[in-house]
Amino acid sequence: MSAVVHLVDDDNDVLVALGRILRTEGFEVAASASTREFLDRYDPDLPACIVLDLSMPEMDGLQTQALLESRGIACPVIFLTGCGDVHSSVCAMKRGAIDFLTKPVEADALVDAVTRGLETDRRARVQAEEQCRVAMRFAALTPREREVLHHVLAGRLNKQIAADLGIVEKTIKVHRSHVMHKLGVRSVAELVRLAERAHVA
Repeated sequence: MSAVVHLVDDDNDVLVALGRILRTEGFEVAASASTREFLDRYDPDLPACIVLDLSMPEMDGLQTQALLESRGIACPVIFLTGCGDVHSSVCAMKRGAIDFLTKPVEADALVDAVTRGLETDRRARVQAEEQCRVAMRFAALTPREREVLHHVLAGRLNKQIAADLGIVEKTIKVHRSHVMHKLGVRSVAELVRLAERAHVA
């Protein structure tokens, strides 16, 4: 799946110049003159990063970053500005911006920031896919298996779990075996680590 670098700037000359630099380096580029135009063409299924102008008339870069966050769009952002605004830079980085570049931007700095942005997006997608696979494993557990799981995670022994749930210890062993098999783990330590990754209490 081909990654896209979204350029968002109200200055067409900047869009052309940055697009030329990035295409020369083999990046696929999509240029937008406003946040609205970017949102119309953005495809969340495609790996991407955004090179975003800080100062735009309709909606500035920080407002755009906040809007993306509110919509759950986790595409990495690289800011571009004509003036080095320290306060804006701090706000942008606190919200997770990859970099804050000053115009006229050097080609090497732009390529480096975009490369890091796309790599950040790639890692986030791999992590999200893994998280989804883990969640699906937990979703396959029956209500009783989930109940037993929580007791196991609390460090309780089979005998204690059986007493708490009012069933025989042999049945607890069967449920516990099913839990381990469905989750693809072989020890309680592995089970605990997997549960932490899935945010299972």
